[in-house]
Amino acid sequence: MKKSLLLAVLIAAPAIAQTPPASIGQPFIPAPWWMKDPVIASMGHVRTEVPANRARFAARFSAVEKTAAAATTAATAKARELDAALAALGKERVRLTTSLSTRPLYDQYRQKDGTLVENQRADMIESYEVTAVLSVEVRDTDVLERAYRLAVAARPSAIDTPNFQLEPENAVKTWLYEAAIKDAARRARLATAAAGSRLGMVKVIDPSGGVCQTQVLAGWPSYAGESPATDVQVSGSMARYADAAPAMMAAPAPPPGLEKLAGDVQVTLQPPLYPLNAQACVIYGLLPPG
Repeated sequence: MKKSLLLAVLIAAPAIAQTPPASIGQPFIPAPWWMKDPVIASMGHVRTEVPANRARFAARFSAVEKTAAAATTAATAKARELDAALAALGKERVRLTTSLSTRPLYDQYRQKDGTLVENQRADMIESYEVTAVLSVEVRDTDVLERAYRLAVAARPSAIDTPNFQLEPENAVKTWLYEAAIKDAARRARLATAAAGSRLGMVKVIDPSGGVCQTQVLAGWPSYAGESPATDVQVSGSMARYADAAPAMMAAPAPPPGLEKLAGDVQVTLQPPLYPLNAQACVIYGLLPPG
């Protein structure tokens, strides 16, 4: 009988261990393991501004000819010199994409009363307009002004205003996460000193910050509050990551004709600053006053 009872307890033990800590709808949920002893949950929150490291614009070259094939040849010929000049900057710096759009131009005339008759029939096509669109993605903003001057010097039919974008490098993300951890430690030290306590060992480090937003009491939304961000400066602090960045070779010279014309074009393109935020939660144990 005792053996049967012991066996039943051992079989039931895994089922008990797998029981969820709380059922949905209960007003209270059990505290996590790190709250069994006195702790302080410190949320590190930092903010900085980083210049954009991507820029995009497009140059359009249009041509009108009797046939679509002739118009395509003429339009691509106009874009060829700029394509070669930008390609000479290096594909690591500049990415190029060429696309074509074709528009039929119909025979149109005005009646005696001045009314314009617009034909839209296939048998009334008079000529074709083909536009070669050279889309430029500048991945190294050090050559942005040079690339844009070359585009202007190529005399396109139209050219876009550069559109800037920030795609943070891994080194910046790592540095910002490290800064958030340091900010959490700073806040914890200030809080414990103000409360007359002492900071203990680290219990939890959560890069997502979710641990600091645990709602121990389901009815208290204040547990999910967010602390103001601390401003940090990237300049100077990122020096140790300089060697980790991929080295880029000096850009070769574009064709001399277009380069000479580009030298007369004066443009200033300064990448705007974009904000970056990072959070990290660090749980410390608390020690009694010493």
